[in-house]
Amino acid sequence: MTVVGVDDTDSRVSGMCTTYVAHSIAAALRDRGHDVDRVVLARLNPAVRHKTRGNAALAVHTDAPVAVARGVASDVVDDCARVDAPETNPGLVVAAGDPGDRDAVPDAVGAFAADAVRELHDPADARALAADCGFAVESWGDGQGVVGALAAVGASRAFDDWTTEHIAYRERDRWGTDRDVDAEALFAAADRAYPDAWDTVDRETGDLVCVPRTPCPILLAVRGDDASACSRVVDDTTAAAGTEPVRSRETFVTNQGTDAHLRTGTSLADLRDDRAYRVDAVVASDPETRRGGHVFVGLAGADAAVGTGDDESVVREAAAFEPTKHFRDRVRSLVPGDRVTVCGEVGDGTLKLEKFALRERVETEPATPDCPECGRSMKSAGRDQGYRCRDCSTSAPGKVEVPLERDLERGWYEVPPCARRHLSKPLVRGGFDALTHPER
Repeated sequence: MTVVGVDDTDSRVSGMCTTYVAHSIAAALRDRGHDVDRVVLARLNPAVRHKTRGNAALAVHTDAPVAVARGVASDVVDDCARVDAPETNPGLVVAAGDPGDRDAVPDAVGAFAADAVRELHDPADARALAADCGFAVESWGDGQGVVGALAAVGASRAFDDWTTEHIAYRERDRWGTDRDVDAEALFAAADRAYPDAWDTVDRETGDLVCVPRTPCPILLAVRGDDASACSRVVDDTTAAAGTEPVRSRETFVTNQGTDAHLRTGTSLADLRDDRAYRVDAVVASDPETRRGGHVFVGLAGADAAVGTGDDESVVREAAAFEPTKHFRDRVRSLVPGDRVTVCGEVGDGTLKLEKFALRERVETEPATPDCPECGRSMKSAGRDQGYRCRDCSTSAPGKVEVPLERDLERGWYEVPPCARRHLSKPLVRGGFDALTHPER
Protein backbone atom coordinates (compact mmCIF):
# COMPACT_ATOMS: atom_id res chain seq x y z
CA MET A 1 0.00 0.00 0.00
CA THR A 2 0.97 3.62 -0.59
CA VAL A 3 -0.34 6.88 0.80
CA VAL A 4 -0.09 10.15 -1.15
CA GLY A 5 -0.40 13.37 0.86
CA VAL A 6 -1.06 16.69 -0.89
CA ASP A 7 -1.77 20.23 0.25
CA ASP A 8 -1.87 23.91 -0.73
CA THR A 9 -2.90 23.64 -4.37
CA ASP A 10 -5.70 26.23 -4.30
CA SER A 11 -5.95 30.01 -4.27
CA ARG A 12 -8.27 32.42 -2.50
CA VAL A 13 -8.58 34.43 -5.71
CA SER A 14 -8.28 32.06 -8.67
CA GLY A 15 -10.01 29.07 -7.10
CA MET A 16 -9.22 25.36 -7.37
CA CYS A 17 -9.68 23.05 -4.39
CA THR A 18 -7.26 20.54 -2.90
CA THR A 19 -10.10 18.03 -2.58
CA TYR A 20 -10.42 18.17 -6.37
CA VAL A 21 -6.68 17.58 -6.76
CA ALA A 22 -6.88 14.53 -4.50
CA HIS A 23 -9.98 13.32 -6.34
CA SER A 24 -8.12 13.70 -9.63
CA ILE A 25 -5.17 11.71 -8.28
CA ALA A 26 -7.54 8.97 -7.12
CA ALA A 27 -9.37 8.95 -10.46
CA ALA A 28 -6.10 8.74 -12.42
CA LEU A 29 -4.91 5.80 -10.30
CA ARG A 30 -8.23 4.00 -10.78
CA ASP A 31 -7.98 4.56 -14.55
CA ARG A 32 -4.62 2.77 -14.42
CA GLY A 33 -6.21 -0.22 -12.73
CA HIS A 34 -5.11 0.53 -9.17
CA ASP A 35 -7.39 0.31 -6.16
CA VAL A 36 -8.03 3.38 -4.02
CA ASP A 37 -9.01 2.29 -0.53
CA ARG A 38 -10.08 5.72 0.65
CA VAL A 39 -9.40 9.43 0.30
CA VAL A 40 -8.82 11.30 3.57
CA LEU A 41 -9.70 14.96 4.05
CA ALA A 42 -7.80 16.26 7.09
CA ARG A 43 -8.71 19.73 8.29
CA LEU A 44 -5.76 21.35 10.03
CA ASN A 45 -5.37 24.32 12.38
CA PRO A 46 -8.15 26.77 11.39
CA ALA A 47 -6.23 29.68 12.92
CA VAL A 48 -3.25 29.44 10.56
CA ARG A 49 -3.10 32.85 8.90
CA HIS A 50 -1.74 31.76 5.52
CA LYS A 51 -4.50 29.18 4.95
CA THR A 52 -7.24 29.30 2.38
CA ARG A 53 -10.76 29.01 3.79
CA GLY A 54 -10.85 25.42 5.06
CA ASN A 55 -7.16 24.57 5.54
CA ALA A 56 -7.67 21.10 4.10
CA ALA A 57 -4.92 18.57 3.46
CA LEU A 58 -5.64 15.35 1.55
CA ALA A 59 -4.34 11.80 1.46
CA VAL A 60 -5.03 9.11 -1.13
CA HIS A 61 -4.65 5.51 0.10
CA THR A 62 -3.86 3.19 -2.82
CA ASP A 63 -2.32 -0.15 -3.76
CA ALA A 64 -0.24 1.54 -6.48
CA PRO A 65 3.56 1.29 -6.08
CA VAL A 66 5.24 4.38 -4.67
CA ALA A 67 6.87 5.33 -7.96
CA VAL A 68 3.59 5.08 -9.87
CA ALA A 69 1.62 6.98 -7.24
CA ARG A 70 4.26 9.70 -7.07
CA GLY A 71 4.36 10.15 -10.83
CA VAL A 72 0.57 10.35 -11.13
CA ALA A 73 0.26 12.76 -8.22
CA SER A 74 3.04 15.02 -9.47
CA ASP A 75 1.43 15.25 -12.91
CA VAL A 76 -1.96 16.10 -11.40
CA VAL A 77 -0.49 18.86 -9.22
CA ASP A 78 1.34 20.30 -12.24
CA ASP A 79 -1.94 20.30 -14.17
CA CYS A 80 -4.33 21.52 -11.49
CA ALA A 81 -2.54 23.56 -8.82
CA ARG A 82 -2.71 27.35 -9.00
CA VAL A 83 1.06 27.68 -8.75
CA ASP A 84 0.92 31.06 -10.50
CA ALA A 85 -0.76 32.52 -7.39
CA PRO A 86 1.86 33.83 -4.93
CA GLU A 87 0.07 32.31 -1.91
CA THR A 88 -0.13 28.83 -3.46
CA ASN A 89 2.82 26.58 -2.54
CA PRO A 90 1.93 22.93 -3.08
CA GLY A 91 3.53 20.04 -1.26
CA LEU A 92 3.46 16.33 -2.01
CA VAL A 93 4.53 13.49 0.31
CA VAL A 94 4.44 9.85 -0.82
CA ALA A 95 4.92 7.06 1.72
CA ALA A 96 5.08 3.29 1.46
CA GLY A 97 3.08 1.20 3.91
CA ASP A 98 -0.49 0.45 4.91
CA PRO A 99 -2.03 3.74 6.07
CA GLY A 100 -5.17 1.91 7.17
CA ASP A 101 -3.08 0.22 9.86
CA ARG A 102 -2.51 2.79 12.61
CA ASP A 103 0.54 0.93 13.83
CA ALA A 104 2.12 1.19 10.39
CA VAL A 105 2.25 4.98 10.65
CA PRO A 106 5.40 6.13 12.50
CA ASP A 107 4.72 7.59 15.94
CA ALA A 108 6.44 10.85 15.04
CA VAL A 109 4.27 11.30 11.93
CA GLY A 110 1.10 10.65 13.91
CA ALA A 111 2.20 13.19 16.51
CA PHE A 112 3.05 15.68 13.76
CA ALA A 113 -0.46 15.31 12.31
CA ALA A 114 -2.12 15.69 15.72
CA ASP A 115 -0.14 18.85 16.38
CA ALA A 116 -0.91 20.24 12.91
CA VAL A 117 -4.57 20.63 13.84
CA ARG A 118 -3.77 22.59 17.01
CA GLU A 119 -0.32 24.14 16.56
CA LEU A 120 1.93 25.71 13.92
CA HIS A 121 4.60 23.73 12.02
CA ASP A 122 7.62 24.84 10.02
CA PRO A 123 8.05 23.35 6.51
CA ALA A 124 11.70 22.60 7.30
CA ASP A 125 10.63 20.38 10.20
CA ALA A 126 8.17 18.58 7.94
CA ARG A 127 10.85 17.93 5.33
CA ALA A 128 13.29 16.64 7.95
CA LEU A 129 10.72 14.26 9.45
CA ALA A 130 9.66 12.99 6.02
CA ALA A 131 13.30 12.35 5.14
CA ASP A 132 13.88 10.48 8.41
CA CYS A 133 10.94 8.23 7.54
CA GLY A 134 12.12 7.63 3.98
CA PHE A 135 9.12 9.40 2.42
CA ALA A 136 9.37 10.98 -1.03
CA VAL A 137 8.79 14.75 -1.03
CA GLU A 138 8.06 17.20 -3.82
CA SER A 139 7.22 20.87 -3.53
CA TRP A 140 6.40 23.95 -5.56
CA GLY A 141 7.03 27.56 -4.59
CA ASP A 142 8.25 27.82 -1.01
CA GLY A 143 6.90 24.36 -0.22
CA GLN A 144 4.58 25.38 2.63
CA GLY A 145 2.22 22.62 1.51
CA VAL A 146 4.67 19.94 2.66
CA VAL A 147 3.40 20.54 6.21
CA GLY A 148 -0.17 19.65 5.32
CA ALA A 149 0.85 16.81 3.01
CA LEU A 150 2.82 15.11 5.79
CA ALA A 151 -0.01 15.73 8.27
CA ALA A 152 -2.44 14.08 5.85
CA VAL A 153 -0.16 11.03 5.67
CA GLY A 154 -0.25 10.77 9.47
CA ALA A 155 -3.95 11.54 9.89
CA SER A 156 -5.03 7.90 10.25
CA ARG A 157 -2.77 7.64 13.32
CA ALA A 158 -3.65 11.05 14.76
CA PHE A 159 -7.44 11.00 14.88
CA ASP A 160 -10.03 8.58 16.22
CA ASP A 161 -13.30 10.35 15.36
CA TRP A 162 -14.18 10.34 11.65
CA THR A 163 -17.06 11.71 9.59
CA THR A 164 -17.89 11.81 5.87
CA GLU A 165 -18.00 14.41 3.13
CA HIS A 166 -19.45 13.55 -0.28
CA ILE A 167 -18.50 16.06 -2.97
CA ALA A 168 -19.97 16.56 -6.44
CA TYR A 169 -17.75 18.48 -8.87
CA ARG A 170 -18.82 20.79 -11.68
CA GLU A 171 -18.19 20.55 -15.39
CA ARG A 172 -14.93 22.37 -16.09
CA ASP A 173 -16.50 25.00 -18.35
CA ARG A 174 -18.73 26.11 -15.46
CA TRP A 175 -15.91 26.80 -12.99
CA GLY A 176 -16.03 30.38 -11.77
CA THR A 177 -19.66 30.91 -12.82
CA ASP A 178 -22.79 31.10 -10.66
CA ARG A 179 -24.00 27.69 -9.54
CA ASP A 180 -27.40 26.33 -10.55
CA VAL A 181 -28.78 24.27 -7.66
CA ASP A 182 -32.44 23.47 -7.12
CA ALA A 183 -32.88 24.90 -3.61
CA GLU A 184 -36.24 23.27 -3.02
CA ALA A 185 -34.87 19.85 -3.92
CA LEU A 186 -31.82 20.40 -1.73
CA PHE A 187 -33.88 21.44 1.31
CA ALA A 188 -36.14 18.41 0.88
CA ALA A 189 -33.16 16.07 0.54
CA ALA A 190 -31.50 17.63 3.59
CA ASP A 191 -34.64 17.11 5.66
CA ARG A 192 -34.80 13.44 4.70
CA ALA A 193 -31.14 12.83 5.52
CA TYR A 194 -30.97 14.74 8.81
CA PRO A 195 -29.38 14.03 11.28
CA ASP A 196 -27.21 11.47 9.42
CA ALA A 197 -26.19 14.32 7.13
CA TRP A 198 -25.85 17.70 8.83
CA ASP A 199 -24.98 21.31 8.02
CA THR A 200 -26.36 20.83 4.51
CA VAL A 201 -28.63 23.88 4.68
CA ASP A 202 -29.53 26.51 7.26
CA ARG A 203 -33.27 26.42 7.87
CA GLU A 204 -33.25 29.72 9.79
CA THR A 205 -31.38 31.84 7.25
CA GLY A 206 -32.21 29.88 4.09
CA ASP A 207 -28.53 29.43 3.21
CA LEU A 208 -27.48 26.50 1.03
CA VAL A 209 -24.54 25.67 3.29
CA CYS A 210 -23.21 22.79 1.17
CA VAL A 211 -23.01 25.00 -1.95
CA PRO A 212 -19.72 26.97 -2.04
CA ARG A 213 -19.55 30.62 -3.01
CA THR A 214 -15.95 30.52 -4.21
CA PRO A 215 -14.73 29.95 -7.81
CA CYS A 216 -13.74 26.36 -6.99
CA PRO A 217 -14.79 23.19 -8.88
CA ILE A 218 -17.25 22.04 -6.18
CA LEU A 219 -21.00 22.04 -6.80
CA LEU A 220 -22.16 20.34 -3.57
CA ALA A 221 -20.23 19.21 -0.49
CA VAL A 222 -22.45 17.26 1.90
CA ARG A 223 -21.21 16.35 5.38
CA GLY A 224 -22.46 13.85 7.90
CA ASP A 225 -21.89 10.66 9.84
CA ASP A 226 -23.37 8.33 7.23
CA ALA A 227 -21.74 8.13 3.81
CA SER A 228 -24.85 6.78 2.11
CA ALA A 229 -27.02 9.56 3.54
CA CYS A 230 -24.59 12.19 2.23
CA SER A 231 -24.55 10.52 -1.18
CA ARG A 232 -28.36 10.41 -1.31
CA VAL A 233 -28.56 14.17 -0.72
CA VAL A 234 -26.38 14.68 -3.79
CA ASP A 235 -28.40 12.10 -5.77
CA ASP A 236 -31.73 13.75 -4.96
CA THR A 237 -30.49 17.29 -5.59
CA THR A 238 -28.69 16.60 -8.86
CA ALA A 239 -31.72 14.66 -10.14
CA ALA A 240 -33.79 17.86 -9.99
CA ALA A 241 -34.26 19.75 -13.24
CA GLY A 242 -33.02 22.98 -11.69
CA THR A 243 -29.57 21.63 -10.82
CA GLU A 244 -26.65 21.75 -13.24
CA PRO A 245 -24.94 18.53 -14.39
CA VAL A 246 -22.18 16.91 -12.33
CA ARG A 247 -18.83 15.94 -13.80
CA SER A 248 -17.63 13.55 -11.07
CA ARG A 249 -18.00 12.69 -7.37
CA GLU A 250 -15.88 11.49 -4.48
CA THR A 251 -16.51 10.37 -0.90
CA PHE A 252 -13.97 11.53 1.69
CA VAL A 253 -13.23 10.27 5.18
CA THR A 254 -12.60 13.35 7.31
CA ASN A 255 -12.00 14.77 10.77
CA GLN A 256 -14.52 17.53 10.10
CA GLY A 257 -17.16 18.10 12.72
CA THR A 258 -15.12 16.47 15.49
CA ASP A 259 -13.66 19.38 17.53
CA ALA A 260 -10.21 17.93 16.86
CA HIS A 261 -8.81 21.47 16.83
CA LEU A 262 -9.77 22.29 20.42
CA ARG A 263 -7.08 22.22 23.09
CA THR A 264 -8.29 21.34 26.56
CA GLY A 265 -6.89 21.37 30.07
CA THR A 266 -5.67 24.96 30.06
CA SER A 267 -6.76 28.11 31.88
CA LEU A 268 -8.31 31.19 30.35
CA ALA A 269 -5.25 33.28 31.18
CA ASP A 270 -2.96 30.92 29.22
CA LEU A 271 -4.74 31.11 25.86
CA ARG A 272 -2.55 32.05 22.89
CA ASP A 273 -3.33 33.48 19.47
CA ASP A 274 -3.63 31.21 16.42
CA ARG A 275 -4.95 28.25 18.39
CA ALA A 276 -8.37 26.98 19.44
CA TYR A 277 -9.54 25.98 22.90
CA ARG A 278 -12.27 24.55 25.10
CA VAL A 279 -12.03 26.25 28.49
CA ASP A 280 -14.14 26.88 31.59
CA ALA A 281 -14.83 30.48 32.59
CA VAL A 282 -17.13 32.88 34.45
CA VAL A 283 -19.00 35.68 32.70
CA ALA A 284 -17.41 38.84 34.09
CA SER A 285 -19.27 41.65 32.34
CA ASP A 286 -22.55 42.42 30.62
CA PRO A 287 -22.48 41.46 26.92
CA GLU A 288 -21.96 44.47 24.67
CA THR A 289 -23.08 44.90 21.06
CA ARG A 290 -20.52 46.91 19.12
CA ARG A 291 -20.30 48.45 15.69
CA GLY A 292 -21.16 45.95 12.96
CA GLY A 293 -23.45 43.95 15.23
CA HIS A 294 -20.64 41.97 16.87
CA VAL A 295 -21.30 40.93 20.48
CA PHE A 296 -18.48 40.90 23.03
CA VAL A 297 -18.52 39.57 26.58
CA GLY A 298 -15.84 39.62 29.26
CA LEU A 299 -14.70 36.34 30.76
CA ALA A 300 -12.79 35.56 33.93
CA GLY A 301 -11.05 32.39 35.01
CA ALA A 302 -13.22 29.57 36.33
CA ASP A 303 -12.11 30.28 39.92
CA ALA A 304 -12.78 34.02 39.78
CA ALA A 305 -15.18 35.57 42.27
CA VAL A 306 -17.13 37.83 39.94
CA GLY A 307 -18.89 40.75 41.59
CA THR A 308 -16.23 41.43 44.23
CA GLY A 309 -15.01 44.55 42.46
CA ASP A 310 -11.72 42.94 41.49
CA ASP A 311 -11.35 44.20 37.91
CA GLU A 312 -8.09 42.29 37.57
CA SER A 313 -10.12 39.09 37.31
CA VAL A 314 -11.24 39.92 33.75
CA VAL A 315 -8.58 38.33 31.58
CA ARG A 316 -10.23 37.69 28.19
CA GLU A 317 -12.92 38.84 25.80
CA ALA A 318 -15.06 36.41 23.82
CA ALA A 319 -16.96 37.46 20.71
CA ALA A 320 -19.91 36.30 18.66
CA PHE A 321 -19.46 38.04 15.33
CA GLU A 322 -22.28 39.21 13.08
CA PRO A 323 -22.16 36.17 10.73
CA THR A 324 -23.19 33.96 13.67
CA LYS A 325 -26.66 35.58 13.41
CA HIS A 326 -29.10 34.58 16.20
CA PHE A 327 -26.33 32.86 18.16
CA ARG A 328 -25.51 36.39 19.28
CA ASP A 329 -28.84 36.48 21.14
CA ARG A 330 -27.70 33.51 23.21
CA VAL A 331 -24.53 35.40 24.12
CA ARG A 332 -26.52 38.57 24.89
CA SER A 333 -28.55 36.53 27.37
CA LEU A 334 -25.53 35.78 29.55
CA VAL A 335 -25.14 37.72 32.80
CA PRO A 336 -22.13 38.32 35.05
CA GLY A 337 -21.62 35.37 37.35
CA ASP A 338 -22.81 32.71 34.90
CA ARG A 339 -20.44 29.75 34.73
CA VAL A 340 -19.73 28.60 31.19
CA THR A 341 -17.55 26.42 29.01
CA VAL A 342 -16.50 28.26 25.85
CA CYS A 343 -15.04 26.88 22.62
CA GLY A 344 -13.35 28.76 19.81
CA GLU A 345 -10.28 30.11 18.10
CA VAL A 346 -8.18 32.88 19.61
CA GLY A 347 -7.05 35.77 17.45
CA ASP A 348 -5.69 39.16 18.54
CA GLY A 349 -6.43 38.17 22.11
CA THR A 350 -10.15 37.52 21.51
CA LEU A 351 -11.81 34.10 21.69
CA LYS A 352 -14.10 33.73 18.67
CA LEU A 353 -17.03 31.69 19.92
CA GLU A 354 -18.05 28.53 18.08
CA LYS A 355 -20.18 27.14 20.90
CA PHE A 356 -20.63 27.46 24.64
CA ALA A 357 -22.27 25.59 27.51
CA LEU A 358 -24.13 27.40 30.27
CA ARG A 359 -23.16 25.34 33.33
CA GLU A 360 -24.52 27.34 36.28
CA ARG A 361 -26.68 30.39 35.81
CA VAL A 362 -27.31 33.35 38.06
CA GLU A 363 -30.86 33.06 39.39
CA THR A 364 -31.21 36.29 41.39
CA GLU A 365 -30.31 39.96 41.12
CA PRO A 366 -30.02 42.76 43.71
CA ALA A 367 -32.99 45.13 43.94
CA THR A 368 -34.15 48.02 46.07
CA PRO A 369 -36.31 46.63 48.89
CA ASP A 370 -40.04 47.33 49.18
CA CYS A 371 -41.53 48.69 52.39
CA PRO A 372 -43.13 45.82 54.36
CA GLU A 373 -45.88 48.17 55.55
CA CYS A 374 -47.06 50.00 52.41
CA GLY A 375 -45.40 47.94 49.68
CA ARG A 376 -43.82 50.92 47.97
CA SER A 377 -40.17 50.98 46.93
CA MET A 378 -37.88 52.33 49.62
CA LYS A 379 -35.51 55.22 49.04
CA SER A 380 -31.81 55.44 49.77
CA ALA A 381 -31.09 56.71 53.27
CA GLY A 382 -27.68 57.99 52.16
CA ARG A 383 -24.37 56.48 51.28
CA ASP A 384 -23.81 53.23 53.17
CA GLN A 385 -26.93 53.87 55.27
CA GLY A 386 -29.29 51.42 53.62
CA TYR A 387 -32.88 52.21 52.60
CA ARG A 388 -35.95 53.60 54.32
CA CYS A 389 -39.59 54.41 53.73
CA ARG A 390 -40.21 58.03 54.68
CA ASP A 391 -43.95 57.47 55.08
CA CYS A 392 -43.75 54.39 57.32
CA SER A 393 -40.36 54.98 58.96
CA THR A 394 -39.31 51.44 58.12
CA SER A 395 -35.75 50.66 57.04
CA ALA A 396 -33.59 48.00 55.42
CA PRO A 397 -29.81 47.54 55.61
CA GLY A 398 -29.28 47.22 51.85
CA LYS A 399 -30.53 45.76 48.60
CA VAL A 400 -32.27 42.40 48.55
CA GLU A 401 -31.96 39.47 46.15
CA VAL A 402 -34.98 38.90 43.91
CA PRO A 403 -35.58 36.18 41.28
CA LEU A 404 -34.07 36.94 37.87
CA GLU A 405 -36.12 35.86 34.88
CA ARG A 406 -33.87 34.02 32.39
CA ASP A 407 -34.76 32.85 28.90
CA LEU A 408 -31.47 30.95 28.53
CA GLU A 409 -31.54 27.38 29.79
CA ARG A 410 -28.53 25.41 30.93
CA GLY A 411 -26.76 23.40 28.24
CA TRP A 412 -24.81 23.71 25.01
CA TYR A 413 -25.46 26.37 22.35
CA GLU A 414 -23.79 26.61 18.93
CA VAL A 415 -23.50 28.91 15.94
CA PRO A 416 -25.95 28.15 13.10
CA PRO A 417 -24.90 25.94 10.16
CA CYS A 418 -24.24 28.99 7.96
CA ALA A 419 -21.47 30.06 10.37
CA ARG A 420 -20.01 26.66 11.31
CA ARG A 421 -16.26 26.16 11.10
CA HIS A 422 -15.29 22.94 9.32
CA LEU A 423 -13.81 21.28 12.40
CA SER A 424 -16.43 22.43 14.90
CA LYS A 425 -18.54 19.52 16.14
CA PRO A 426 -22.29 20.04 15.59
CA LEU A 427 -24.37 19.40 18.69
CA VAL A 428 -26.58 16.99 16.74
CA ARG A 429 -23.68 14.52 16.63
CA GLY A 430 -24.09 13.94 20.36
CA GLY A 431 -21.51 12.95 22.95
CA PHE A 432 -21.71 16.25 24.84
CA ASP A 433 -21.70 16.45 28.64
CA ALA A 434 -24.92 18.43 29.06
CA LEU A 435 -28.28 19.12 27.43
CA THR A 436 -27.85 20.34 23.84
CA HIS A 437 -29.78 22.91 21.81
CA PRO A 438 -28.83 22.02 18.19
CA GLU A 439 -29.15 24.45 15.30
CA ARG A 440 -30.55 23.26 11.95
